[in-house]
Amino acid sequence: MSEQPPVHPLQQLRTRFAALDDPRVERTKDHHRLDMLTIALCAVLCGADNWVEIETFGNAKRAFFEQFLVLPHGIPSHDTCGRVFARLNPQQFQDCFRAWVQDLMRASGGQLQGVVARDGKCLRGSRASEQGQDASYMVSAWAEANRLVLGQVKVDDRSNAITAIPVLLKLLELTGCIVTIAAMGCQTAIAAAIHGAGADYVLALQGNQGTLHDDVALMLRHEEATAFREVSHQTTTTMEKDHGRRETRHYWLIDDRPYLDYLNEEGAWANLQSSGMVSAEREIAGVLTCETRYYICRVGTVEEFARAARSHWGIENRVHWVLDVALREDEHRARTDDAPQNMAVLRHMALNLLRQEKTGKGGLKARRLRAGGDDAYLLRVLRG
Repeated sequence: MSEQPPVHPLQQLRTRFAALDDPRVERTKDHHRLDMLTIALCAVLCGADNWVEIETFGNAKRAFFEQFLVLPHGIPSHDTCGRVFARLNPQQFQDCFRAWVQDLMRASGGQLQGVVARDGKCLRGSRASEQGQDASYMVSAWAEANRLVLGQVKVDDRSNAITAIPVLLKLLELTGCIVTIAAMGCQTAIAAAIHGAGADYVLALQGNQGTLHDDVALMLRHEEATAFREVSHQTTTTMEKDHGRRETRHYWLIDDRPYLDYLNEEGAWANLQSSGMVSAEREIAGVLTCETRYYICRVGTVEEFARAARSHWGIENRVHWVLDVALREDEHRARTDDAPQNMAVLRHMALNLLRQEKTGKGGLKARRLRAGGDDAYLLRVLRG
């Protein structure tokens, strides 16, 4: 029996993932892998958070799925889904995911642009303490302007996020973008990789770059005390008010050549063009807090710097926080083999589709609930 379903709005999705190898031997292929992928994705979109809920959703929506899936033996059990997703090749799954994201961007008439943020996230539910298994850790890339997760790479158990970031950089077309990375990624090799990819960078500083953080902080505090009269600089200020919160951010970008030559006297930072400071004042319920952060950059204007510094937190607020709160990622107990990594890709697929659907009212939770009860709306979300 052919795995190809009748022509349907999901055909493009299934075509992109058709290259995904089936890990099962022939005699155990009672359910088509693309059927299982489609059911699992729809279930996660509509609120399912584990294998049992995915099976329950599939059975509840069997009449819906029978319109366009093969289903030679009905809806697969939760055990079958768990086994298959644990054994899918995660690299192939990632490759298919990135090709599918490109389709989403083309369908919306856009292309990768603006700020691309990279950050890591621990999949806490994948930890199995009784078996001595640590939680999986993923590094993801988020395109702020496109509102899409572009890709993700698992951090090797014997390594750290610093080694995973260059791997992710090589997988993406970044020409003309500004790449932002948290302090863990402020490394000379990573700056060189970003520059080599045709992109600019804004890298956060902490106390883990030798004396660089202290040098930048000391010099910028000195210049601030003298109103920046001694260096070439640019500055801008932004203000935001929302639900009782008021936040004011002051940005300074130093592009003074002697100053930068001192910071980069050995030339280790690829095409270092500026350094920056953000002073943020936040008032909530009458309580004022202040924070100052420092950066090294390859951007030429303070507007670019401000947009990049602010946009970096989009991966925290619009990806990691949403995955934890709306998609309950930390509660998912997928632990076997490559199941944690592959399920993370499924959740990123669901998040991308929900972000692209702009006709529905309410937040992501409301959209998930509506998709679960409204087949026409679910298909609209799946079209991207």
